[in-house]
Amino acid sequence: MKISEIMTRDVEIASPDDTLEAVASRMAASDIGLLPVGEGGQLVGMITDRDIAVRGVARGLDGSGRVRDVMSRDVKYCFHDDEIEDVVMNMGEIQVRRLVVLDGDKRLAGVVSLADAVQQDQAMTGVGFSGVVRPGGAHNQAAR
Repeated sequence: MKISEIMTRDVEIASPDDTLEAVASRMAASDIGLLPVGEGGQLVGMITDRDIAVRGVARGLDGSGRVRDVMSRDVKYCFHDDEIEDVVMNMGEIQVRRLVVLDGDKRLAGVVSLADAVQQDQAMTGVGFSGVVRPGGAHNQAAR
């Protein structure tokens, strides 16, 4: 089964110039914890609710801080025609719970989460979760 069959297609995009308050409000209204960040038609980063709390508020920024000050610039992604099993394994290896999904032209097509994959195959997803729950990883705040 392909990622395109389980991904969320209707994805909001944040701007690097958006305020943390505006992005947090959008996340709350949509009950989401991540927004891709785009500028000039290009994907330039990701911002999570955790980025706002740990890289923003915990370091003294208030709601007027900018997305560019706290976003992750290293965007992890998969392609819409990748197999779910391969993507889940990769998510475990790189220790992320969500990935941006790109189409064949490397344009944003959606977002996929481990939770999306759980709905398809709980046993396979356990492999992905086992990697994600390890301490450390690229988005570990203590590693900086």
